[in-house]
Amino acid sequence: MEALAAAAEASALGAWMRSSTLAYPVANSLHLLGLVLLLGSIGLLDLRLLGAFPALPLSALARALTPLGLAGLALLALTGALLFAADARALVGNPAFRWKLALIAAALLNALAFRARWRGGPPTPLLRALALASLLLWLATATLGRFIAYV
Repeated sequence: MEALAAAAEASALGAWMRSSTLAYPVANSLHLLGLVLLLGSIGLLDLRLLGAFPALPLSALARALTPLGLAGLALLALTGALLFAADARALVGNPAFRWKLALIAAALLNALAFRARWRGGPPTPLLRALALASLLLWLATATLGRFIAYV
């Protein structure tokens, strides 16, 4: 991981992210937008699966919100790579960053498990548990992202 970090930091992209007056703050702002898209859409869907907003049809809500969540995830991945390139060696040694990566992996596996089990019908207890895990994992990931600056 240290070799990848050193290469990312030494790359033209890493140098540009550090030297440009706008690159890092714009990437950081877009990273926040990705987080809002992801947590806003998937968070609402998770809450619906947990019983909130029962008047909203679950399947229609999932069809409307899932593409927004995926767009947010893609934006987070792209801007996360940019932010990583700017300060990669410090990040790989940061415990909050390492935990954040682990929780992202867990949240993505959780999402795959949910998609493999949900057929569009009413949520089962297992699906509700996966929705709760999703909500908690993404919120913890966002929290750890903020902690990176302070650890």
